[in-house]
Amino acid sequence: MSYYIIIRGPLGSGKSSVAAELSRMLKAELISIDAVLEANGLEDDIEEGYISQRSFIRANELMAQGAEALMDSGTPVIFDGNFYWRSQLEDLIRRLRHEGYVFTLKAGLDVCISRDWERKSPHGAVATKAVYSKSTSFEYGVGIDANGELAEVVASILTFIHGRNQKP
Repeated sequence: MSYYIIIRGPLGSGKSSVAAELSRMLKAELISIDAVLEANGLEDDIEEGYISQRSFIRANELMAQGAEALMDSGTPVIFDGNFYWRSQLEDLIRRLRHEGYVFTLKAGLDVCISRDWERKSPHGAVATKAVYSKSTSFEYGVGIDANGELAEVVASILTFIHGRNQKP
């Protein structure tokens, strides 16, 4: 039986880079929450200044069935997203019947802002601060120090997974 990994954290914490590297190393399918939202026109429903919980729940509905089929065939699945609504995170976990891991990347606000500015299309300091505040408002899963280099962050996650089940 296969498994899933959820990589969550603030904008600029390195989620996409970590998820992509894990996907490559584990031969896993990578699902970007942002890409699902964009592809399905779910970005415009706003709640409290953020993309709505309703939009994220709809994205979960769209992702879960395909992710389950991949895992049924033995392919691990990695989800990459801020998961700043606890309801979204818990809804996705409820929809997935396979074993899974949730990792929260933890990086300082200054690191997140700096990394955002290195993007081709930065979101900006205001957006980074807002998402940072919302996504760090609750703890979930295993906290991973993401202030360092990509290889260190990935190694921390793999060490945790290997130590737990010897699967990957």
